[in-house]
Amino acid sequence: MTVVVTGGGGQLGRALGRWGAAQGREVIALDRGALDVRDGAAVAAGLARYSPTLVINAAAYTAVDRAETDAAAAFAINADGAAVVARACAARGVTLVHVSTDHVFDGRAERPYVEDDAVAPVNVYGASKAAGERAVRDAGGIVVRTSWLFAPDGWGFVPAIVRAALAGTPLRVVAGQHSRPTPVDDLAAALVGFGAAPPAIYHCAGAGAASRYELACAIVDELGLAGPVTPITTADGSTVAARPRCTVLGTARAEALGLGLPSWRPGLARAVAALARRG
Repeated sequence: MTVVVTGGGGQLGRALGRWGAAQGREVIALDRGALDVRDGAAVAAGLARYSPTLVINAAAYTAVDRAETDAAAAFAINADGAAVVARACAARGVTLVHVSTDHVFDGRAERPYVEDDAVAPVNVYGASKAAGERAVRDAGGIVVRTSWLFAPDGWGFVPAIVRAALAGTPLRVVAGQHSRPTPVDDLAAALVGFGAAPPAIYHCAGAGAASRYELACAIVDELGLAGPVTPITTADGSTVAARPRCTVLGTARAEALGLGLPSWRPGLARAVAALARRG
């Protein structure tokens, strides 16, 4: 089986490349320079060249705050790009697994979100991802939503907390946002498995929910530091885009396929150790 990964230069794309190398599987991870999902001719040519059995669309605009003032770029990749890939895969009869996000929900539910819950994004990033989901489903593709991805070689919340903690910077972290942290390498292994699943929407995230504050405390604990983490309200945070309050994903559908993920804590320990070594 040949797997082509779009967005191969991102943290998820790199994780899929690592998975392929470890498993002895042919995973061709293409960064934007090699395959731009916004370019229909380039996508069609890439599929013709590599003749994949499975395409995993990990290409995404993920700068949540910047998307508020750069909506055109977010929609070009997350919505229009997803549609281009989905149509190209459908035309060649290739299975597509498209990666989406918990940000398609408004975070007001008092229970875990299931796949059939109505989407209601509260920011531009979430709206662009919801539009991409619709395009993929219309073309018969598979959508896998995940949440709070982190990687040993990535960026975002976990690396930022590691850097700040090691520098002795006082940590003030929002306590009112909850979801399921997800190690990128755990997700990568599961995504290939979804290629054999019936076309549908699935949720796949690390086992166990946490707040941003609790995740930061876990990072500090992994670092062996004694510095305190101060909980703050969402209103006291400094983000530009609105954030959903609670987007814990219900993953029973994926678990029924044997594609549930383990606890995020071991993956966090590995990521924090790698990030600390890098300094």
